[in-house]
Amino acid sequence: MAPRCWRWWPWSSWTRTRLPPSRSIQNFGQHFSTQEQTPQICVVGSGPAGFYTAQHLLKLGPTSRCPLPQHHSRAHVDIYEKQLVPFGLVRFGVAPDHPEVKNVINTFTQTARSDRCAFYGNVEVGRDVTVQELRDAYHAVVLSYGAEDHQALDIPGEELPGVFAARAFVGWYNGLPENRELAPDLSCDTAVILGQGNVALDVARILLTPPDHLEKTDITEAALGALRQSRVKTVWIVGRRGPLQVAFTIKELREMIQLPGTRPMLDPVDFLGLQDRIKEAARPRKRLMELLLRTATEKPGVEEAARRASASRAWGLRFFRSPQQVLPSPDGWRVAGIRLAVTRLEGIGEATRAVPTGDVEDLPCGLVLSSVGYKSRPIDPSVPFDPKLGVIPNMEGRVVDVPGLYCSGWVKRGPTGVITTTMTDSFLTGQILLQDLRAGHLPSGPRPGSVAIKALLDSRGVWPVSFSDWEKLDAEEVSRGQALGKPREKLLDPQEMLQLLGH
Repeated sequence: MAPRCWRWWPWSSWTRTRLPPSRSIQNFGQHFSTQEQTPQICVVGSGPAGFYTAQHLLKLGPTSRCPLPQHHSRAHVDIYEKQLVPFGLVRFGVAPDHPEVKNVINTFTQTARSDRCAFYGNVEVGRDVTVQELRDAYHAVVLSYGAEDHQALDIPGEELPGVFAARAFVGWYNGLPENRELAPDLSCDTAVILGQGNVALDVARILLTPPDHLEKTDITEAALGALRQSRVKTVWIVGRRGPLQVAFTIKELREMIQLPGTRPMLDPVDFLGLQDRIKEAARPRKRLMELLLRTATEKPGVEEAARRASASRAWGLRFFRSPQQVLPSPDGWRVAGIRLAVTRLEGIGEATRAVPTGDVEDLPCGLVLSSVGYKSRPIDPSVPFDPKLGVIPNMEGRVVDVPGLYCSGWVKRGPTGVITTTMTDSFLTGQILLQDLRAGHLPSGPRPGSVAIKALLDSRGVWPVSFSDWEKLDAEEVSRGQALGKPREKLLDPQEMLQLLGH
């Protein structure tokens, strides 16, 4: 992986630039004895990046992506997670009507059940235990905690009731404990989603899907009840740039086009000249644009025309519009609309950017959902962090200027790509770590690992949740779900979870 924008940091300089070793680190430069010692490795975060990193470190044999054996037959991996439950965005981010994407949980479960892997939930690194304490206890630490914040709009009116981050809305219907009391008001006719990525389309689809189509999913009962009472009939999905720059994929677009009881609203003018411009596009982008073009410009067949004519709900894509201000209701107590600056494109290729033309338009709505991107947070003062890019500065997963510290996933590269992208990225970080281990770049003496950390947590009144504890919660969720005809009914209250575990 090519370096991002940080200075080149050669490995020959590592021992010169490293931080002073703790008293528990000895013989740093000696080669690690794979026969005599058990490498103790810590992963922070139990989403896809964390589990894929752990999987690669523990894998018993070469993989097709890495033909040389890249595992370590004695390595032990501990995974720390601030939530009481594992799986991160697979559990809390993947849409409830996409159960096939969640099947990866089966693979993660196999990893967690390994006798060389342990899960510790309910432990927030940076609060309950510091990164330096983890570094003192382990031979290597991998930060895989993802992007748990959202990009702010930074426009007037953003604080009005009725304006939400799409991330929080997704967390609400997916049972993320911190979003369980979000209570969005769905009594309005029109919702506006700012951003044109897959998350935006997920949110639009959930808002417009007939509730009876969601009854057999793992959506929370609270969210399902609110959606049953929803009066939202129209959803606009707004982007600063044009059709060629949309960030969603063809699967999500096709689902929107085929969504029962809805019709698309696309302005053919937005697509003028697009046919010629997509001829040289890569195949996935070309197929996506062709589907958009057909939907916007071609007359539907008799059956499709009848379906659209009977639709009671609608969704549309608005291009070349940038949010300028959230407009309040007359009493000032909630959102009543959004003011959009009309834009045009400047530049070519990746450098294309939207600039305002000076024109504006007001779009009435009662709900605004901002889906303009996720971002990571700094986890600990001892860890470098680039606030502009929202990532930890790194070279191929090695954290700059902090020996023995690594990163994978969104906190490494930014919130881009899909789960398979994160898999490849995490495997690469795992591969780099193991190379460093064999090359003698990591501490050679024994490390206490979780023994030391559990003692610290106990002294601080923190009760870690094990994977077997999670399996008890899992069984409870499945049982509650069966009573409702669902695959599971997620537990939302951390205190209730702890009580069920006898704490």
